[in-house]
Amino acid sequence: MFDFGIIPPAMFLGMVLFMLFGFPVAFSLGAVGIFFGLIGIATGHFQEVFLQALPYRFFGIVSNDLLLAIPFFTMMGAILERCGLAEDLLEGTGKLFGAVPGGIAYAVILVGAIMGAITGTVAASVITMGMISLPVMLRYGYSQKLATGVIAASGTMAQLIPPSLVLVILSDQLGKSVGDMYMGAVGPAMMQIGIFILFILGVSIFRPSLVPPLPKEVRGDLDWKLIRKVLAGMLPSIVLIFLVLGTIFLGLATPTEAGALGVVGALVLAAAHRRLTWSLMRQAMESTMSITSMVVMILVGSTCFSLVFQGMDGSRWIEHMLTGLPGGQTGFLLFVNVFIFFLAFFLDFFEIAFIVVPMLAPVAQHLGIDLIWFGVLICVNMQTSFMHPPFGFALFYLRSVAPKSVKTREIYLGSIPWVCMQLIIVGVVIFLPQSVTMWVEKPKELNLDKVKIEVPALGGGLGLPPIGGDSGSSGPNFNLGAPPSFGGANTAPAAKPATDLSQPPVFK
Repeated sequence: MFDFGIIPPAMFLGMVLFMLFGFPVAFSLGAVGIFFGLIGIATGHFQEVFLQALPYRFFGIVSNDLLLAIPFFTMMGAILERCGLAEDLLEGTGKLFGAVPGGIAYAVILVGAIMGAITGTVAASVITMGMISLPVMLRYGYSQKLATGVIAASGTMAQLIPPSLVLVILSDQLGKSVGDMYMGAVGPAMMQIGIFILFILGVSIFRPSLVPPLPKEVRGDLDWKLIRKVLAGMLPSIVLIFLVLGTIFLGLATPTEAGALGVVGALVLAAAHRRLTWSLMRQAMESTMSITSMVVMILVGSTCFSLVFQGMDGSRWIEHMLTGLPGGQTGFLLFVNVFIFFLAFFLDFFEIAFIVVPMLAPVAQHLGIDLIWFGVLICVNMQTSFMHPPFGFALFYLRSVAPKSVKTREIYLGSIPWVCMQLIIVGVVIFLPQSVTMWVEKPKELNLDKVKIEVPALGGGLGLPPIGGDSGSSGPNFNLGAPPSFGGANTAPAAKPATDLSQPPVFK
């Protein structure tokens, strides 16, 4: 007899084997789900009506308005990657901070945060800053490890800083508001920017030879002309940030509508920089269609997998296994973060969000964990997947634009301190949930003990006597709090007999 209890772990094993053989994740998930679904139907452990519901699930995916934000934010990032905005920001801020040791590194961190708040995509930030900043940093004596590390780490901040695509997907998978998820990410994002700046400050104090200042003939004089140039370069960014984030936080637009506004703003910026060409539009659209198609296919495959997994009581198996961990909430969060950290060696953040998060969310809710806190924590953890060698995507992006003189080994070694700093942020978020929840607006609680319902008297405006009588009225006084009295002093006058309609009318 087929043992029902081994199907959920067997599904995981089958998915891993498919991916080890090189099959795409989306097709692996779909194949495993349908295969074990048919086995379950044949053995009587799974009802075929679940598989018949798959078309309705697919229709729900393509009709989800929230997921429309993905192509909009992707296209906005693809346009801004090529429109020249980052070049203006890096040139101005690099000269502004160039007089101090580590000045270019400070500029890279600042521009990485701004680009993250505009594009929400890691690839656009890392590639753009790698092409512009890395040659300058190497030319003026920066350490290869530090230069590559700060560029890759600053680019990955787009993963956490709103309007991050990861936060959009996590809010959809966890059933929470995108605006609340964005607000919850503000605290960890600010902490991350701060710890990066403190690290560069420490290096500039104790190892200034690794981060020398720019020569005076390169940076020029620090005057109002330079400051005006920097402000002029930041103004379009501020306007674009308001179009995207401001409209969401103020409730003026949904994330999808804000993404559409961001695309329009990016097109205007590209036109202002005289880079709005058919070639740019074609490249942006190809990139957008590629990423959007990948996301939809992964969603379709994960829907097949999760439908069969849930039908086989896999969620109860996961919940039983994880709720028994020692340490309660803290033990569960530590286990989940270690698991996701190592899982990110092999899976992209889309795959983790669509496969793993829906299985973990019910357990987190059962343990009383705030899902906004849980989602932001997973986002901070998955951010390390872009950085840790040898599979970090940010390292691959940087390798593609770095000069040949920069060895891959230097890029990997340079990422280690920044991964450690990101893990520190993970620990802070685990043990200090207020770093997330303090930014989220608390729902108003209703105390039923303090609810007072006042019923107006029936006499006002209706021509009826008030309940309980009126001392100034000569009409009858009804006391609804006392038992009725029949034949007493307050008995109402007898009603007139009803007309007998069976008799002919009598005319007097």
